[in-house]
Amino acid sequence: MSPRGVATPDVRERLFAAAERVLAEGGPGALTSRAVTTEAGCAKGLLHAHFAGLDEFVAELCLDRFARTAATARALSGLVGRGSVAENLDAVVLALLGSGGPAVSGLALTRPVATVRVREALEAGAPGFAAVQEAVTDYLEAERRLGRVADAVEPSVAALALVGTAHYLLMTSRPGTPDPRALMTDLVASLLRG
Repeated sequence: MSPRGVATPDVRERLFAAAERVLAEGGPGALTSRAVTTEAGCAKGLLHAHFAGLDEFVAELCLDRFARTAATARALSGLVGRGSVAENLDAVVLALLGSGGPAVSGLALTRPVATVRVREALEAGAPGFAAVQEAVTDYLEAERRLGRVADAVEPSVAALALVGTAHYLLMTSRPGTPDPRALMTDLVASLLRG
């Protein structure tokens, strides 16, 4: 436990990671500011010192995880012509579902104020599903030009199918349901066959 008055390094990430663990173990109903700070091993008031409340914290958690996934997708441009196309895409779609994705998405749906904040941020240009879809489309187009993706594969349609399916799985998965990652890997392989 961090003593009062001592700086806590990487506060946001520490609290976000703790929230994901709380969600994975207990679901959305278990998430309270006290549960998060206890799991993070920090002072009880730390969450409220950095966020206006639990709704803002939840919104920022969702936006942070979207931004991370978008960054993973943008990194595809540096992988053109390298490695396996399927493995490169798997890394992105699995990033959407990883790190507590279904639990975090489910949490946002239970908190209307957080949902509005996330929607407003995405509409204002924060990276989200659209940024991931665009990056995947660009990557598939580049790989198709190199002959590593069949001409029959339409990059924008494949990207929409991948991101749309991941979104659907995020919105319908919950703790205790089967892990959707194997399904996404199968979808990537199927789409690349054209």
